[in-house]
Amino acid sequence: MSALTADEWQALALSLRVGLLSVVGALPFALALAWLLSRKRFPGRLLLEAVLFLPLILPPVVTGYALLALFGQHGPLGELLGSIGIVVAFRWTGAVIAAAVMGFPLLVLSIRVAFDNVDRRLEAAAETLGAGAWRRFATITLPLSLRGIAAGCVLAFARAFGEFGATISFVSNIPGETRTLPIAIYELLNTPGGMAGVHRLALVALIIALAASAAATLVAGGAPWRRARDD
Repeated sequence: MSALTADEWQALALSLRVGLLSVVGALPFALALAWLLSRKRFPGRLLLEAVLFLPLILPPVVTGYALLALFGQHGPLGELLGSIGIVVAFRWTGAVIAAAVMGFPLLVLSIRVAFDNVDRRLEAAAETLGAGAWRRFATITLPLSLRGIAAGCVLAFARAFGEFGATISFVSNIPGETRTLPIAIYELLNTPGGMAGVHRLALVALIIALAASAAATLVAGGAPWRRARDD
């Protein structure tokens, strides 16, 4: 199999950049929302959880259309951002937003499970010693949840890396700007003589997917040699 072409490398680099930035941008919001769902009971909590998981249930194309309606030139958020010179529709930054939205539920779910598994008695003991809410979170909840947070980041990155439907609906297929790896594969499938490129990019996607899956498994469950040593 021949090496990747310049356009294929460009699509791969863009997908990696979009995936990484989507996780970095979504992580603070995911931490806050996961903590809220794990630690608080409030009216509308069930509705909030239902809305959170909509991107996993709705067809990705619908999510992409919703993003276009919000961030497009005539959308409410698009007009607001446009007034300060920021445009995300049909830009690579829009691809980051689409990827972040699609991976956000997985990120929140993983972090929430990690928070739920933290022994509340440790937090209660710290509170009796005078530690405030932020200090308890920073010194107890967060460190004890790092494994789950890391696993969630890997899963969100994998989801973002493979995102297609919401991305192409929101930012289209613009070479060098929004053509990510999945979009490049789709285009090659519809191009005469493009199967060689499909095979190359599919192999790259498979390798990255396997690496992400293995990383998530090791991070979430702990390295097998560490478990064996602990046993």
